[in-house]
Amino acid sequence: MKKLVLASVMALASMSLVPAPTLRAQDITIKDPAEFAAYQQATTQSDPKARAAALESFVQTYPQSVVLNDVLNRLLDTYATLGDSDHELSAADRLLKIDPNDLKAIYMSVGIKTLQCKKNLDPKTGFATDPAPCDDAAALAQKGLNATKPAASAGDAWKNQTDIAYPVFDSTIAADDVYSKKDFKAAIDEYKKELALYPADKTTSGTPLGDTLNLAFAYTKEAPPDPVNAVWYFARAWNFAPANYKSIIEKQLEYWYNKYHGGLDGLDALKTQAQATLFAPGTLVIKPAATPQEKIHAILESTPDLTTLALADKELVLAYGSKDDADKLWALMKDKPTPVPGTVVDATASVIKVAVTDDAKQAKTADFIVNLKTPLADKDIPAAGTELKLMSGGGPELDGTYDTYTQIPGTDTVPQSAQIVLREGFVQKKTPAHKPAAGRPRATSNQ
Repeated sequence: MKKLVLASVMALASMSLVPAPTLRAQDITIKDPAEFAAYQQATTQSDPKARAAALESFVQTYPQSVVLNDVLNRLLDTYATLGDSDHELSAADRLLKIDPNDLKAIYMSVGIKTLQCKKNLDPKTGFATDPAPCDDAAALAQKGLNATKPAASAGDAWKNQTDIAYPVFDSTIAADDVYSKKDFKAAIDEYKKELALYPADKTTSGTPLGDTLNLAFAYTKEAPPDPVNAVWYFARAWNFAPANYKSIIEKQLEYWYNKYHGGLDGLDALKTQAQATLFAPGTLVIKPAATPQEKIHAILESTPDLTTLALADKELVLAYGSKDDADKLWALMKDKPTPVPGTVVDATASVIKVAVTDDAKQAKTADFIVNLKTPLADKDIPAAGTELKLMSGGGPELDGTYDTYTQIPGTDTVPQSAQIVLREGFVQKKTPAHKPAAGRPRATSNQ
């Protein structure tokens, strides 16, 4: 009968974390001398490949051994040393079959599955082409969060292990929410749970800093996006990012800040504030940019004679202005004649539809509809794509009289606009200069 003391070490996988080893000692007796000798021979191999082979042989020969848990733990460590993730995962799976709550096996499995998940990301969309590895990693991570403290865990051993593992588990679940499930609200909750587990001084580098940046991106992917929280975490990440990443993060930070605020004033103060603390304070306020209605009202207030506005600007007021502002301008436009320069979208003998603004031209939709006073001959109907100009620019010129207007709500692909209808339309063209008919040269005589 042989008696020995086993020490199992919490060796963590490929997460770039180097915790202090946690030892758990227990007395185990191996009754079979041959089994004891095989155990000693396998565990004392100095070469990792030889040790892996000897440990595998032991597992095959003694599948019911009292030291099977220890041997599988050693196999797990050995394969991790060799960088053999397939066999490492196999050892972890076998270990979890005899001890479903083994935090080390769960942790190392999560690490491998996470790497597999990231190898399946589409470089264009950033989402998983095969969600299975991401989902598997998240399921294992949740299993790790639910694992119970072993009865034999002494002192602070369990706390030391969970302090390292739990943030990684939350990060893994958040990544699955993003890459596989596209559930950005759930991802935000998980990233915040993860970051709250770290001491403040550990959040300025490594995985916590990377997930601060991921948290910022998650806020931009919500429907609708949350730019206020996004810029806070972009600013936090920017403060501590390595020099070669600062410019990349700053582009995102400035884009979302400017999109929400309408300028970059105040951004430096926000950066300073975010440097001092990780989480956005509940009192965080960023003044939003003026709404389209507010901007248009300011334009009308600063324009003494509204009839001098360009045609496209008039449409902008009718499309985005408040009802009072739009009606104020329309009162000056209705029943007034006007040329309609733009691109023909569609035309018949009696109606010409024209795209006037750049947005309408890009979307190939008509924002001006001109009902003609007199039907056109077939040969005079302008083709789609024809550019209508002013007579001073060479024509052809389309004219009409303002009749009605309607605000058209925007969609995900087409911006808000106004559709303006004119009556009594007509088309002007320059008449070619008359050339005198060629005649016989007049005879002259020299005198």
